[in-house]
Amino acid sequence: MANTKAYAAQSETSGVAPFGIDRREPRPDDVSIEIDYCGVCHTDIHFAENDWGMTQYPVVPGHEIVGRVTAVGSDVTGFQVGDVVGVGCMVDSCRQCSACEAGLEQYCLEGNTPTYNGEDRHDHSVTYGGYSEQVVVSERFVVKVPEKLDPAAAAPLLCAGITTYSPLRHYGVKAGDRVGVIGMGGLGHMGVKFAKALGAEVTIFTRSDSKVAEAKKQGADHVIISTDEEQMAAAAETFDVMLDTVPVQHDLNPYLNSLKFDGKHIIVGLLEPVDPALEAAALVMKRRVLAGSLIGGMPETQEVLDFCAEHDITCDIEMLDIQNINAAYERMKKGDVKYRFVIDMQTLKAA
Repeated sequence: MANTKAYAAQSETSGVAPFGIDRREPRPDDVSIEIDYCGVCHTDIHFAENDWGMTQYPVVPGHEIVGRVTAVGSDVTGFQVGDVVGVGCMVDSCRQCSACEAGLEQYCLEGNTPTYNGEDRHDHSVTYGGYSEQVVVSERFVVKVPEKLDPAAAAPLLCAGITTYSPLRHYGVKAGDRVGVIGMGGLGHMGVKFAKALGAEVTIFTRSDSKVAEAKKQGADHVIISTDEEQMAAAAETFDVMLDTVPVQHDLNPYLNSLKFDGKHIIVGLLEPVDPALEAAALVMKRRVLAGSLIGGMPETQEVLDFCAEHDITCDIEMLDIQNINAAYERMKKGDVKYRFVIDMQTLKAA
């Protein structure tokens, strides 16, 4: 066991603070990684503060990990020491069910093993995430970071990136499609970039007039203020796809009515009950689809990194010293980041 510096939350109110953890000795299929950067996802806050009532304390958050390989197990064939690699939201699955065999490990029928706050399938220990010096992960759940990508800006692609890329690819967004992106945060700004790279005409839906210029800067062709009844009325039945990145309860009905017949509204941010209730006629009368999507499988996670390298796509980031993580959480709650914090893990190693 290797003792490793980390940052962990000890309770719902403790904040995140220095904590020592033990990393397992590498198994034959494992890759040992020295972590250089770790993105900060809003999910990290939910687990640190037990918002979803499932946190096992102490919890070491972090599932947007980029680092360098320091050792490989005897069975590893795809990586070697020195490779720049990434680890995303999961570190294992059953590997045998129909979902896993299809490269959709996120939908593993037995449940995937999350990068943190999960249970290791072999020794039943709790998994610890990327707010740490190093991590040990099975080769299957490690991806290569293309040389062309800035490794710090690549970290959020392992969650925010794949979360928005996967549904656009799955539902076949193509040149000429009209795509609406609901929300202008870490997920939303990536959705704009991917939809544009796929050739779509992209519109940002936002509640705030102050975000119009920023949305255009991100590449949106149009911006609709969702609280403006006239703008929403003009948008009726004009979109092929809505990518809904909003993580809190909101009224879906106006957006459903903005879809053409056979249009698709894809939820990637909301995990709570839909409220207010859906007007089912908005689906039935126009054969519209309301769908959800969860991150992506391992082949697609590699695909999104390669796609970003090919199309010069990165996440907009703000670098962070880990000693300031709790202040960063408070800023994230206020939406005060454009658009993803990334921890420079040298600040942990130097502490």
